Amino acid sequence: MTSKKLVNSVAGCADDALAGLVACNPNLHLLQGHRVALRSDLDSLKGRVALLSGGGSGHEPAHAGFIGKGMLTGVIAGAVFTSPAVGSILAAIRAVAQAGTVGTLLIVKNYTGDRLNFGLAREQARAEGIPVEMVVIGDDSAFTVLKKAGRRGLCGTVLIHKVAGALAEAGVGLEEITNRVSVVAKAMGIHGEAGVHRIKMATADKIVAIMLDHMTNSSNVSHVPVQSGSSVVLMVNNLGGLSFLELGIIADAAVRSLEGRGVKIARALVGTFMSALEMPGISLTLLLVDEPLLKLIDADTTASAWPNMAKVSVTGRTRIRAAPTEPLEAPDSTATGGTDSKQMVLVLERVCTTLLGLEEHLNALDRAAGDGDCGTTHSRAARAIQGWLKEGPPPASPAQLLSKLSLLLLEKMGGSSGALYGLFLTAAAQPLKAKTDLPAWSAAMDAGLEAMQKYGKAAPGDRTMLDSLWAAGQELQAWKSPGANLFQILTKAVKSAEAAAEATRNMEAGAGRASYISSGRLDQPDPGAVAAAAILRAILEALQGQGA
Repeated sequence: MTSKKLVNSVAGCADDALAGLVACNPNLHLLQGHRVALRSDLDSLKGRVALLSGGGSGHEPAHAGFIGKGMLTGVIAGAVFTSPAVGSILAAIRAVAQAGTVGTLLIVKNYTGDRLNFGLAREQARAEGIPVEMVVIGDDSAFTVLKKAGRRGLCGTVLIHKVAGALAEAGVGLEEITNRVSVVAKAMGIHGEAGVHRIKMATADKIVAIMLDHMTNSSNVSHVPVQSGSSVVLMVNNLGGLSFLELGIIADAAVRSLEGRGVKIARALVGTFMSALEMPGISLTLLLVDEPLLKLIDADTTASAWPNMAKVSVTGRTRIRAAPTEPLEAPDSTATGGTDSKQMVLVLERVCTTLLGLEEHLNALDRAAGDGDCGTTHSRAARAIQGWLKEGPPPASPAQLLSKLSLLLLEKMGGSSGALYGLFLTAAAQPLKAKTDLPAWSAAMDAGLEAMQKYGKAAPGDRTMLDSLWAAGQELQAWKSPGANLFQILTKAVKSAEAAAEATRNMEAGAGRASYISSGRLDQPDPGAVAAAAILRAILEALQGQGA
């Protein structure tokens, strides 16, 4: 028989999984001959109450993940979704009794097989003179009418493990623990497992609202009496197949929805506590609490699956920190007599028009080596610049202008292109703070190229946008010579950039997304290099048109 799961055998998967947990956790022991995990420090529990729970495997980290000081003494695991064997339950009871505990509480979820098997083991143990009590947890809020089988035991059982464990650790007796957890269980409800109705896929906010509406509806016989002013522990449980991203979204929706109803969330637990293999879904659990009960929830535990939860109320605390203030711009010596704002507006508008016109062409080039969005990314940048220009004239200082453009592209352009242009412009602005003559502009180009190579890890010849800019930068070195002509050198730089962009057609990609594609498929020039060359051409033509 083959399996699509990463197991050694279907028959042995529950044993192997439990053995793996124990192998990696020095605080656990396996009970020889049984699918039972126990605390390795059983001898330290003399004179205290032992807590045993369990059920079918496939619900990990329940139940073995909640063994530890301050929670369970041990668990008995069945095969996947199957109640544990009576013999193993009885063996676990005997083991903790022979270690010197003064009694055992069995915490059982409300399923027929679990009730029968744990109940039978309890009766046999009591016949041997071992004091054993049993509480059956039914926290399911799915059903609107009373059913003979009662409410199913679901993720809320983990909270009972925690409360009972804190009481046992404090030395409370068996009868009192049994009574107190029975009361706590009645103040709890869960929603998430199938049972109410099917709906089409909806937003997280809507799904959470439906769940909370149902589980707090007083016409539902299994409802939790949560109302405005109530204080609760919220448990957002991943049933196994939910991504962490979705889990966070659900948690946010649950907090907002409950607080919108006037409910105080005293504690919030978010994670995977009781799964159903890889079921793609979530469950929400609410436990009504007061301060004494919160102290039990907050009590220390060494159980590996219990979260490191903040022991403060979720509701009522500040969640937003004010954004840092931007530093005041230092006076720029190049602001007076710098580049004319109107001139720069015309240059930027020409660049934007060029990029918008190239959107489909650049996207087509990018489909061969990327995700086909290079043109879209550059158009997004162009529209962002156009919007910025409508807000007012750009800074007269070239350094401030490039810095502002850098921030704009980093925020609005997106993708690796936005980051690379942002790096280039940020670095290029630095040499222009002191001077704005032609040598300073050449130095600005050098600084921008250096930053792109340092952080982008591309080099000339790697078939990236750097190829065009590098070629232009080599020509612009001539600006550093006395008497250099702006237009002659800039014209050469643009032609070199265009030639370099065309030459990328025959290059093997050494960096960027295209480096993951077979070179045999790259029969078009690199879209980033084409875009960079087009930007330089637009700058040249805009300046020539103004006679600058």
